[in-house]
Amino acid sequence: MGLVTENTPSFMPDFLKRCGGHAIIDGGFATELERHGADLNDPLWSAKCLITSPQLVRRVHLDYLEAGANIILTASYQATIQGFEAKGLSKEEAETLLKRSVEIACEAREIYEENCAKDSLNFTENERIATSPVLVAASIGSYGAYLADGSEYSGDYGDAITVETLKEFHRRRVQILVNSGADILAFETIPNKLEAKAYAELLQEEHITTPAWFSFNSKDGINVVSGEPMVECAAIADSCKQVVAVGINCTPPRYIHGLITSIRKATEKPVLIYPNSGETYDAEHKEWVPSTGAVDEDFVSYVGKWRDAGALLFGGCCRTTPNTIRAISRALSDKSSACSTLSSNVNNK
Repeated sequence: MGLVTENTPSFMPDFLKRCGGHAIIDGGFATELERHGADLNDPLWSAKCLITSPQLVRRVHLDYLEAGANIILTASYQATIQGFEAKGLSKEEAETLLKRSVEIACEAREIYEENCAKDSLNFTENERIATSPVLVAASIGSYGAYLADGSEYSGDYGDAITVETLKEFHRRRVQILVNSGADILAFETIPNKLEAKAYAELLQEEHITTPAWFSFNSKDGINVVSGEPMVECAAIADSCKQVVAVGINCTPPRYIHGLITSIRKATEKPVLIYPNSGETYDAEHKEWVPSTGAVDEDFVSYVGKWRDAGALLFGGCCRTTPNTIRAISRALSDKSSACSTLSSNVNNK
């Protein structure tokens, strides 16, 4: 796909059309790394595996592609130059690891597409099984994620942090990810208007031509976690020409429907949603506490409502798994099939 500025407004509509009208984002990354035996009790969290076990990162990407994901997020959410340097790495080593996060995701996509091609050859000698396109999204966590103190779940950065502070913190990281071959930049778990504004200004100042999405988090279904209205944050994203989708992540499923409605009041850009399992993160003890956690079957029941409310891209965040993504994919496929059947029946009358 050509990632040039004049094509940015049509980037996401074109991608969604190629995917059949909706797209599937992958699910929880750290959840899967831990399930495979990774110890993520570290300020770098999932980014630690870029150093210790890149092959495991690739494996998780593949698991999500095989579950039906059209978009895979790189293991760079908590990967920052400052964070790597705090672990004793040089700036050059830190920049290499950021690039590597994108390269590993691209490698997984290549392996998946090769496997699809082999499967289609096994299916029939003269026919190819059509596969949906796959995007590699460079994950960019908030300043609070770097702090690893839970502030991405409160949005409270203190009075000393300004828009300029945040722009300088993220600038080099964004430049590296843009130049690493990612199809889209995913600014995730944005907790406040301040950081949304910093991202928007940074994209414009750096003349970034790679499309981006802004994804906020909420704990009440009305505001972002800082307490600022979701509709005001979405308006910031709407004003940035590089932003091609706006949405919500790492938020309990029960809040998603109302948040979609709020976002659609502020923008006509495609809405994306990838909630967590519904559990609550205890920042002090660094653990997830059971609350009203949604199992895979719950996600299936929610998906139709989210789509009816206007969402077009669906996935999962913390504590969701490839099984969750598989369930979402099936639910959307079943709904699309039902709509096609209904349309056919109406047209034949």
